[in-house]
Amino acid sequence: MSSLQNKQILLGITGGIAAYKSAELVRRLQDQGAEVRVVMTKAAMEFITPLTLQALSGNPVHTELLDPEAEAGMGHIELARWGDLLIVAPASADFIARLAQGQGNDLLTTLCLARRSKLAVAPAMNQAMYANASTQDNLAKLAKHDIAIWGPASGAQACGDVGPGRMLEVDELVEKASAEFQTGMLAGKRVVITAGPTREAIDPVRYISNHSSGKMGYALAQACAEAGAICTLISGPTQLNCPPHCQRIDVESAQQMHEAALKAVNDCDIFIATAAVADFRPLQAADQKIKKQADSDTMTLEMVKNPDILADVANSQQRPFCVGFAAETQDVERYARGKLERKNLNMVIANDVSQQGIGFNSDDNQVLIVDAKGSKALDKLSKAELARHLIREISERFQKAD
Repeated sequence: MSSLQNKQILLGITGGIAAYKSAELVRRLQDQGAEVRVVMTKAAMEFITPLTLQALSGNPVHTELLDPEAEAGMGHIELARWGDLLIVAPASADFIARLAQGQGNDLLTTLCLARRSKLAVAPAMNQAMYANASTQDNLAKLAKHDIAIWGPASGAQACGDVGPGRMLEVDELVEKASAEFQTGMLAGKRVVITAGPTREAIDPVRYISNHSSGKMGYALAQACAEAGAICTLISGPTQLNCPPHCQRIDVESAQQMHEAALKAVNDCDIFIATAAVADFRPLQAADQKIKKQADSDTMTLEMVKNPDILADVANSQQRPFCVGFAAETQDVERYARGKLERKNLNMVIANDVSQQGIGFNSDDNQVLIVDAKGSKALDKLSKAELARHLIREISERFQKAD
């Protein structure tokens, strides 16, 4: 499966004859499994209509910075946060100049300023405009700011000139987009991730569980695959699809997850415990549905402690690099550091689940990384983007510990 599977890509289109290729680019990105949203400048609409791009992408095309209707839906800041990658293709000389100056005088330049994802521009212009010293200075400034420059190609141009300035072909752009998600940081390393909730049976129809959706663990599995790891995902019950290039082992209870984890880490380099494992389970699950007693308004369950999966892995004979997650509601760093030391971990990634809009069932998260050397806070990000940041952090520490 493609590394663009389930990726969210913003495609910016500026004014130039190469804009006609952008329609094909939308389709090809979608063929690779990406969801595409299109942003057009006023000049772009002189070359290709928003209706064409809307029909191809299946999403409304964004054209105005201050559009009351759009702001009531997905506003420009939310749009900037939405994308895993922002591509501007074609990128005209005028747009490149405005971007290099840090302008935000239309929707597309504003998105470039507000984005948290990687930005790539595919220059497309007359060969003389491309060769102009001002354009070259502007491109050099963008590259200095870690903006990827894709192309241009050289050849015959619409104006009749021949030389560098043609936008890269669609196949090349799709290949470069795919490569953005293939880091190779963990190439060949074996990573085991636990994700989702566990369910502890009370009787055949009832169980004890929690609000975990599994989204963070699944995003980390996706990021591990992009980093070249051989990833095993041990998952409690979720509604999520297994990320491509990952092996999923389905479990239900904490005991089943414990057994699967100890078996999987026998040949493992990194263990990441994101699952929200139930601390206790009923001492004995009833064989039949427990009936409501007419003469009692209460019911008592005797509970027994579940095995500590992460602690057992961290203290196993073939101990991998161990990363724990801590969902807290107060004193986040103190509790995280206590977990780090108590369970003999390399890292703890903690978040405050009492905050609105992050943590359980949310698409976003905001975390604090805690290790023996200190702590590092990461800003609120989508779980997909946060997962890539976390895999970089884990990879760096793993390489130093190795």
